[in-house]
Amino acid sequence: MTQTPQRPLRVLAAMSGGVDSAVAAARAAEAGHDVTGVHLALSANPQSFRTGARGCCTIEDSRDARRAADVIGIPFYVWDLAERFREDVVEDFIAEYEAGRTPNPCLRCNEKIKFAALLDKAIALGFDAVCTGHYATVVTGPDGTRELHRASDMAKDQSYVLGVLDERQLAHAMFPLGDTLTTKDEIRAEAERRDLAVAKKPDSHDICFIADGDTQGFLAARLGSAEGDIVDESGAKVGTHEGAHGFTIGQRKGLRIGHPAPDGKPRYVLDISPVDNTVTVGPVAALDVTALTAIRPRWCGGTAPVGPGAYTAQLRAHGDETAVTAELIDGTLHVSFAEAVRGVAPGQAIVLYDGTRVVGSATIATTVRRAGALAG
Repeated sequence: MTQTPQRPLRVLAAMSGGVDSAVAAARAAEAGHDVTGVHLALSANPQSFRTGARGCCTIEDSRDARRAADVIGIPFYVWDLAERFREDVVEDFIAEYEAGRTPNPCLRCNEKIKFAALLDKAIALGFDAVCTGHYATVVTGPDGTRELHRASDMAKDQSYVLGVLDERQLAHAMFPLGDTLTTKDEIRAEAERRDLAVAKKPDSHDICFIADGDTQGFLAARLGSAEGDIVDESGAKVGTHEGAHGFTIGQRKGLRIGHPAPDGKPRYVLDISPVDNTVTVGPVAALDVTALTAIRPRWCGGTAPVGPGAYTAQLRAHGDETAVTAELIDGTLHVSFAEAVRGVAPGQAIVLYDGTRVVGSATIATTVRRAGALAG
């Protein structure tokens, strides 16, 4: 397969106000495409979102994006998608935590906002593609079918958060940064050569819609406090908490358990039960997961695989690959790990790979621990 042919296209460049999306837009314009920049206003009250160039939803970010578009020499607009973002990303995030699951809002934003709401509007206006600053690569086969592959530089690869893209969305996606073996410092140097003021702007690593980075405080303000029990694997009470939504599977810190475990070793969150508001803790070995089921599969640029297959899987945005066997049975993905993995929680995404190709993504529903207990 080959890199997507670079015939001139009408391109809508999503410009977050950061260095990656600015350089991506500049490269698309330099390649001869007819590029228009757009910044997505994702908050009805931008002052309530992160400030100091830490997120992608602030007034500063929209100004940075506009200045970059002016330097590149492309038209620029701000589109208000705040209501759609609130419904599809923020409210989904809160509901998932309330249900005892651990969501990834970046995947949801890519699926529902950047490559659904934004793409639909772009196509309606006559654009051929949406361009973003993600590090991933789209390749096209002789028959015109497209595949999503990892970025050339694995250290920056972001294909995990794009694994939710379906065939139609992938057909209109452009990632100008994905096929170049450049470090982030080199991207910043390129931005500086292009006179883009965002060259030295810090990256954002936090959830953009949580202003102070305090996820537990954000959830508590919306879901309230509800005292419940912290129990060990036998069901014995070892402490209390103020809301099960404040915990994630694999969490070690902040448990506030008054006395140590019998073996003197740290305890970790093993399970979260919103039904009875109970958090179960235990030894780290009890986090070992050997298999899982995942729902709502989305096949990236292709059809669902038939029968069991050998793949690698990624379970977190910056996680390592692990060997798995996976099979789709009655719409549910059943995955077995070659070696036990830890830190797997319902609500997270599992993304399957065949070499560098992204096969698809699904939402983890249940996990099977080494001892045979079913979680989630």
